[in-house]
Amino acid sequence: MRPTAKFSISFGLVTIPVAAYNATDTSASVSFVRIHTADGGRVRNQPVCSLEGVEITQDEIGRGYKPGNGDTVVPLSDEDLDALPLPTAKTLTILAFVAGGDIDPLQMGKGYYLGIDSPAAAKPYVLLREAMERHQRVGLGKIALHGRETLAMIRPMEDALVMQVLLWPHQIRSMDGVLPERQAEVARNEVSAAEALMDSFGELSEDDLHDHYRESLEEIVAAKLAHREPEFPAGEEQPAGEVMDLMAALQDSVRAAKRSRGEDEEAASRSGRTAKKSTAKKSTGKTSTAAKSTATKSTATKSAAKKTAAKKQTAAKKTASRGGRRAG
Repeated sequence: MRPTAKFSISFGLVTIPVAAYNATDTSASVSFVRIHTADGGRVRNQPVCSLEGVEITQDEIGRGYKPGNGDTVVPLSDEDLDALPLPTAKTLTILAFVAGGDIDPLQMGKGYYLGIDSPAAAKPYVLLREAMERHQRVGLGKIALHGRETLAMIRPMEDALVMQVLLWPHQIRSMDGVLPERQAEVARNEVSAAEALMDSFGELSEDDLHDHYRESLEEIVAAKLAHREPEFPAGEEQPAGEVMDLMAALQDSVRAAKRSRGEDEEAASRSGRTAKKSTAKKSTGKTSTAAKSTATKSTATKSAAKKTAAKKQTAAKKTASRGGRRAG
């Protein structure tokens, strides 16, 4: 099968280049063609220029955007669309992991098999798939395909990852040619680290569900109409390049997620309070020991004084007794 699109799955700091293949065959479904009711002839859509009134070839057809309700059409090139400052234009960024039953099937669109697009993607590809299987979660993210930004769901299916839709079983095509020839082996601690990264993700926010792609596209159109450069808010730079140490990337992703929620500061604060309590206990222990030592010394002194006084009294009595016998 030939891929219909190529992009990357962003999983924390792990990037997985993939190729998307149509998972469904629309020719297997019932379809109609338009005909001329008078003679049954086929009615075809011929590409004709509205200004010249002549038929044109596919090579002469480009993209245009019609803003508002006017008749103006703004031409857009591939370079214009590539200039959109959105990671979803080339990356499916996973925003959260949820239970598959939480997704309304009516929201799902067309389905794609996701195959690796480079040999280096085999191991993180298998890692994400097995982690989702063990964690019983599906990934939710956004991707721009065919000029539109859409929500997408990633889930494991047999040995592959699928960007899933709900269609009739006979519309599903085979996965032949999608899977890598050699399966990568993933260590148990790496899958556990991936699960820890899943747990570090927060829930979807309202901003995550906002269509930023359309807004950015309309800004390009408005800029072209005003003969100015498009203005976009500065966004966070996305990590680029391959991550060679997969385990380190997973651990760094967990730490980054915790920092974003301020958990590291809370942990440091708790650690500081624990250290203070420990110091206070040690100090209290030393004071108590010193006090006990002083009390012991005082008791010993008193006991010695009593013994001395008793000895003196006994000696005095003996002396008095001797004196009495001599006098008699």
